[in-house]
Amino acid sequence: MHPWRCLTTHILCVLSLANSAKLSNGRVQTIARSRLERQHNATFPLSKPAQRMASNGSSRWDGVKRVYSRQDVERLRGSVKIEYTVARMGAERLWQLMHIEPYVPALGAMTGGQAVEMVAAGLKAIYLSGWQVAADANSAMQTYPDQSLYPVDSVPRVVSRINNAFQRMDQMQHSEGRNDVHWFAPIVADAEAGFGGNLNAYELMKALIEAGAAAVHFEDQLASAKKCGHLGGKVLVPTREFVQKLTAARLAADVLDVPTIIIARTDALGAYLITSDADERDRAFMTGERTPEGFHCVRGGIDAAIARGLAYAPYADMVWFETSEPSMEEAKKFAEAIHAQYPGKLLAYNCSPSFNWKKKLSDEDIARFQATLGSWGYKFQFITLAGFHALNYSMFSLAKEYASRGMSAYAELQQAEFGAEKLGYRATTHQKFVGTGYFDLVSQVISEGTSSVCALKGSTEEDQFEH
Repeated sequence: MHPWRCLTTHILCVLSLANSAKLSNGRVQTIARSRLERQHNATFPLSKPAQRMASNGSSRWDGVKRVYSRQDVERLRGSVKIEYTVARMGAERLWQLMHIEPYVPALGAMTGGQAVEMVAAGLKAIYLSGWQVAADANSAMQTYPDQSLYPVDSVPRVVSRINNAFQRMDQMQHSEGRNDVHWFAPIVADAEAGFGGNLNAYELMKALIEAGAAAVHFEDQLASAKKCGHLGGKVLVPTREFVQKLTAARLAADVLDVPTIIIARTDALGAYLITSDADERDRAFMTGERTPEGFHCVRGGIDAAIARGLAYAPYADMVWFETSEPSMEEAKKFAEAIHAQYPGKLLAYNCSPSFNWKKKLSDEDIARFQATLGSWGYKFQFITLAGFHALNYSMFSLAKEYASRGMSAYAELQQAEFGAEKLGYRATTHQKFVGTGYFDLVSQVISEGTSSVCALKGSTEEDQFEH
């Protein structure tokens, strides 16, 4: 058999196994196969393993509208097919989870280590917030507010960082003969307003898929004036313009042949400006006033959010309306309106730290909030800035105690780590946790078992922490 055909058969077998929750090896690979074989095995818009992933047997693409043809995609793909294993595996896994779980909860991670601990604690998906990247994880090494001030490569870089952390955990687990944790949790990444126009969104989508993102969300704000959804001064773009941006994202995913989940977010609930009156669908919410910059004034609110959600639903896999408070009434009204026209359309909800939860809801309402929203179709629910707040509060708490009590404070933290080991926490033995034992194994394989410079043997960790 021709070697390329052997390689293709092997890769297709790996992709089919990606549907199993037990698959633990998902490193990004760039494996080529011939154009002829790709044309033979692929069906528009995606290859056969991605066609059916819903538990009820329905097509993955039911209710998804594309304005371009298979021929358009084939013409843009090029002659060599690159495989994006982690992105594909994550997209398929997240889609499955959202169809078998009441809802998929996630926390916003800022670092690879945070994401690892989230998975170790039992979470099945990761959220990556542009706000957190702006604040403390961008490639400019700056502290920014959430206004798209950071370099466009920043979120893809953090996606790569998290997936590299997952890969190391998976490698260590596999080398130890274990398979108890599915480390490659799907990452839902924030593309903000696309950092420009349609072509910018297309390239950003590609970069996020190449980094291994499973899902990506875009928002309908003007990219050059983009704000956090909980800040003032937000400027919407016309509905038609944002639909084109969603189409750009879908086209990028199709060209790369990955079933990336696209989430359309509208900020219309709390936005009061729009760039243009070019789309007649937007005119019903305009007041007739203009700003000094030339923007049109609009009435925000739940009806405006619903109108835009309905317009975006055919072009996205999920719809999300950004809210200003945790209102079950608003959430129910939005879900009912979307599902009246698009039954079964998946929804996402930001359980934001920008809400004062105890001020807005009772303890009983907080406890049932996510389950209730899950029953209404909000299948992905996430706390955007969990990593930022957990990191800052935990470090402040330790530093405050350390400043007053010295080593007693740190010793108490260490004892708390020991106590958490029975729950699955493993970072207490920090040398082993970051892969020292794994690279000892690499060294021994290279030296045929004769290396005398292995690191864990004789370490303080071996002497004082193994138990």
